[in-house]
Amino acid sequence: MAQPERNERQRLRPAPLLFEPSAAVADPEHFFDLESMDDPKEILDRATELTLAFRAAADRAVEFQAMAAAQLADPRRFDRLTDADIAERAEWTEDYAKKMVEFGRSLLGGARP
Repeated sequence: MAQPERNERQRLRPAPLLFEPSAAVADPEHFFDLESMDDPKEILDRATELTLAFRAAADRAVEFQAMAAAQLADPRRFDRLTDADIAERAEWTEDYAKKMVEFGRSLLGGARP
């Protein structure tokens, strides 16, 4: 992903995700208070905000996974993990782990061997 595109996405951050109180989480029908809203326009707006926030959070989490994978695969580490080791730990295929290591290296600012 190009850096300017990523910076643009960061500027247009969706609504923040808020952790739900434990009492609300215990209720399986409760989801970020959407069930208590009556106005469909309000529900659509809030559900859209949540969707965008979850997507942004998932994208960011994948970036952190990639950076961690690249760091774990760094040949300069004495405890370096192989792509197979990373794949097993993250429950990925080895090919996907290899791609994530490459992606992580690009995010960390350069391809390392």
